[in-house]
Amino acid sequence: MALCNMLSEIDKYIIQRVREIRESQGLTQMDLSLRLGKGVGFIGDIEAPSKKAKYNVKHLNDIAKIFGCSPKDFWPDKAL
Repeated sequence: MALCNMLSEIDKYIIQRVREIRESQGLTQMDLSLRLGKGVGFIGDIEAPSKKAKYNVKHLNDIAKIFGCSPKDFWPDKAL
């Protein structure tokens, strides 16, 4: 899988956690992109295995506000 070679383990973990929470709240990639004030494909690019896009700290803080959770919810309990 191309994603394995492009992103670090922590990036992959965070992207997956955001996806899991997004889906559990019934939000589409487009919904989250628009709520963040980004283009409609922003989240899709981050979640796509073939792309190098990833979240930055501001994105994660803003996403936590949208989800009603803590940014810590996206991080593993222990270092990877």
